[in-house]
Amino acid sequence: MSYTLEYITQIINIEYQGQDKEISGIHTLLEATQGQLSFFNSAKYLDQLPNTQAGAVLIEEKYAHHLPETTIAIITDEPYLKLALASKLFAHKLESKGGHPAMGKGCDIDKRVRFGKDVTLGDNVTILAGCYLGDNVTIGSDTLLHPNVTLYHHTKVGCECIIHSGTVIGSDGYGFAHTREGKHVKIYQNGRAVIEDSVEIGANCTIDRAVFGETIIKEGTKLDNLIQIAHNCIVGEHNLMASQVGLSGSTTLGRNVVMGGKSGTAGHLHIGDFATVAAKGGVTKSLEGKKTYAGFPAIDHKLWLRIQAKLSALGKRKK
Repeated sequence: MSYTLEYITQIINIEYQGQDKEISGIHTLLEATQGQLSFFNSAKYLDQLPNTQAGAVLIEEKYAHHLPETTIAIITDEPYLKLALASKLFAHKLESKGGHPAMGKGCDIDKRVRFGKDVTLGDNVTILAGCYLGDNVTIGSDTLLHPNVTLYHHTKVGCECIIHSGTVIGSDGYGFAHTREGKHVKIYQNGRAVIEDSVEIGANCTIDRAVFGETIIKEGTKLDNLIQIAHNCIVGEHNLMASQVGLSGSTTLGRNVVMGGKSGTAGHLHIGDFATVAAKGGVTKSLEGKKTYAGFPAIDHKLWLRIQAKLSALGKRKK
């Protein structure tokens, strides 16, 4: 699906009389191509403007001169809100009518499983009762879905994965733009979720699809029950997460990261390879790898222990 810039600007209520071109989607400044629309709403990304390949960018007039000559500036004083309005144009059209999947050899599919259109299954896939696989879902060979797993449209699951009951993969991320009157306008989540090979996901986990691009759980990662992975997160290879871990949007984890129960992160940060975050740790900034962290905000575990000892000693002092 594609639309002309003239049509898009008309729908999102922007006056535009410049060059027209076909736009097939929306992406970030660094990932967008000449056939895509992007946006700019934060000065901390100013250095990305001269390097964008986007065909057009929603942007305030004071920043437009930073764009390359090949990119069309769509001038607005509310670029994030206009992005939200434009995102609806490119949302996947949901239909109740499904289809029959393309299946490899040896699949075992319960008759109470429902499929969308253009679903593809590898060899020896087992899907138990009550599961739903949306349009364009793909599942690799030797993967098992326990009862009542839901895979939203365009989700990709690798080989030799196990997904336990009640888990939802590819649901919308929590993204809204806000009007001056305080109303909240949905940003349609038009990316997808990708689960690589040999991943195990516990019961009642939720893994959001990306706004643009992909949310990725990489090879060999193991998730406990009741875990939330927000949109555009990238979880590295062979991570371990205990129950009730929560990752905010666009968090990235290196390989072999361990996160204890009820620990969580703020968004747009990175945790390095082989780091450990203790139970209930609150990560508010990026952390180096090969260290153990605890507390809120999360700090070096040994320092946290010393602080706790001093607090305990203060509490025991006689008045």
